[in-house]
Amino acid sequence: MGALVGLGVGLGLLLVWSAFTMPRGSRTPDPSRPGRTSQLLARAGLGETSPASFLALCVACGLGALVVVLVVSSTPPVAVAFGVIAAYGPVAIVSGRARRRQREFAEVWPEAVDNLASAVRAGLSLPDALAGLAVRGPEPLREAFDGFALDYQVTGRFGESLDRLKVRLADPVGDRVVEGLRIAREVGGGELGRLLRNLSGYLRDDLRTRSELESRQSWAVTGARVAVAAPWVVLLLMSAQTDVIGRYRSGTGVLVLAVGGAACVVAYRVMMRIGRLPTERRILS
Repeated sequence: MGALVGLGVGLGLLLVWSAFTMPRGSRTPDPSRPGRTSQLLARAGLGETSPASFLALCVACGLGALVVVLVVSSTPPVAVAFGVIAAYGPVAIVSGRARRRQREFAEVWPEAVDNLASAVRAGLSLPDALAGLAVRGPEPLREAFDGFALDYQVTGRFGESLDRLKVRLADPVGDRVVEGLRIAREVGGGELGRLLRNLSGYLRDDLRTRSELESRQSWAVTGARVAVAAPWVVLLLMSAQTDVIGRYRSGTGVLVLAVGGAACVVAYRVMMRIGRLPTERRILS
């Protein structure tokens, strides 16, 4: 009887584990799809930077911090810990830039869609209306639409120019606008003006709601970052005191650093996951 119960419990745990770890469906990875590093750089507006250069920068920052802390503290475990933190620094900076850029785009998309609707209502063709955003559109979007205007002028292919526009924007809202315009172009665009007006209203409502939620969430994000950074700032200040920091050369000190680092990472990830807002996913990217 005990063996049967144990077998049932083991089988149940195996099914729970497989539900979270086994891939869903039979999709094969697309080799042409950009990696996570490339997507992060694109969202931050750094699409021209290669992932290899970015990773080399992370490694250089980590090695530089490791050498500096090692010279100051003469404690290799502490130097390695700060080297890892410094190596993650460029990733954190680029991630913050990507979030600010997406927030900035979300604030100006309603204005851009209104501008586009006015141009279409005035009788401009859809490609000309999009190209006009390079001059009359919101400042953060002008560079991307200037590239669209150049692409369309050179190739005359509206669909391919839209694809390149999506790559430059690397923005979920931009994906929805571009795909809506593509469909309107293919089916004739008789309802394009109404589509743009409805989209503008929806974007404004979504922006208003998200801004209220982010303002309430900001204290939790700030608290999580301060709580994670505080012990490492204290450890950095202690690095100049060789008699104190030298205790981390022992096996117990290394264990304390490893457990403390893991606890900080897990706690920060859990708090951010609990408090994060739903993010839009890019479509057909």
